[in-house]
Amino acid sequence: MAIVLGPNRYGKAEVRLVRVTRITATEHELCDLNVSVSLSGDLADTHLRGDNAHVIPTDTMRSVVYAFAQDEPLPAIEAFGLRLARHFVDAYDPIDTARVRVLEYPWIRIPGARGPHPHAWTRAAGSRYAGVLHGPAGTEVCSGLADVSVLKSTGSEFHGFLTDRYTTLAPTRDRVLATSVYACWRHRRDEDGASIDWDASFDGTRDTLLRTFAETHSLSLQQTLYAMGEAVLTEREGLVEVRLELPNRHHVPVDPSPFGGHNAGEVYQVTDRPYGLIEGTVLRDDAAPALADLPWR
Repeated sequence: MAIVLGPNRYGKAEVRLVRVTRITATEHELCDLNVSVSLSGDLADTHLRGDNAHVIPTDTMRSVVYAFAQDEPLPAIEAFGLRLARHFVDAYDPIDTARVRVLEYPWIRIPGARGPHPHAWTRAAGSRYAGVLHGPAGTEVCSGLADVSVLKSTGSEFHGFLTDRYTTLAPTRDRVLATSVYACWRHRRDEDGASIDWDASFDGTRDTLLRTFAETHSLSLQQTLYAMGEAVLTEREGLVEVRLELPNRHHVPVDPSPFGGHNAGEVYQVTDRPYGLIEGTVLRDDAAPALADLPWR
């Protein structure tokens, strides 16, 4: 029996940086990123013999991220991830594949007496995501959003499900539907990426996802998931696949009858765990398969 080295990669995870663009002495722009880089290639010797001649220190990877963050202005995170991935493959002969993941945390300006403050912010909810894979098979980019909380106070049902002696859940024709949206969408392959307006694509896709959640009369969170993905692909020709994770943030009506009360669907107990987790992929039936190890969220 032979023992061999299988697939492997290494990198620098969660490089945190904030880029302040100083337009004037008092008017600034803010970009808050979390960047992870993972590399693979001709790296067997470091595993098998401890020979590090082909190893780029992860400290160097971190330095590259910081160096490239000096771009002014910093590009959309998809473009930033593409530049990093191409650099690591082009600059280091032993490396043939780079995976880059970028999270952008949103900040909004604090209102001031004369409008939005020029250099003071408050952290907004959720985050924007980009994943890039660049290697021998080509280049692929996915975008996404993470931890965007949404809630509908009506327009959601859940009934007709399978029951057995372990079932305690009562069917309902009206319930609160709440979730935190985690979504990734894969772009059509474009080796250059220059033809894509990344910001407009992200804004439009996010708006479609949230609008569809709001407007779909839900018979299950699974149905809502599919409707969200279908709407995105219908409206945006440049996308080929949407992956969604929707944890069900349960809102359970409180029973005030033991202390003489009545709840007309107005008071709920919110539970954070355990929770239902609904996951699914919606894709075009003629879409090329995703490249291996595409860095989804």
